[in-house]
Amino acid sequence: NLFAWLSQAVHPVPWRQDPTWAFISVVMTNVWLGIPFMMVVILGGLQSISQEYYEAAEIDGASKWQQFRHITLPLLRPVLVPATILGTVWTFNRFEVIFLVTQGGPQEKTDILVSSLYKAIFQFYRYGFSAAFALVIFFILLLWSILYLRITKGLRGVYE
Repeated sequence: NLFAWLSQAVHPVPWRQDPTWAFISVVMTNVWLGIPFMMVVILGGLQSISQEYYEAAEIDGASKWQQFRHITLPLLRPVLVPATILGTVWTFNRFEVIFLVTQGGPQEKTDILVSSLYKAIFQFYRYGFSAAFALVIFFILLLWSILYLRITKGLRGVYE
């Protein structure tokens, strides 16, 4: 019987007990929650690219890879840069996933800064520390966003 063999061969996955599997479950949940937003943004960006660019490139003899590299990616940059920043900030602050899936455990291996902040406020009542901690999180995200914009030249079209 195949079902009996599978039930003996396949063991249950310790999603919440093993730190590695708990981390994998949190990452999978975050990816699952982030894909719809990114796909809608990318689809909107792709629909805004005129077919005339591709027709001209095809006439010039550009391959599909060259069309993607020199037409699609540069024209998607104004859409992808802010979407990536938003996605990163939202993932960085995605407290509800940690709280609902693992509560930061096991052994606090899946805690992120905002779940530690939550514990500092509501379990240990450290309000001053938590306010300073929230500012540190804000400045980390601000610094990351500024560096990402500079590296990707995401505002190049705005200033030119």
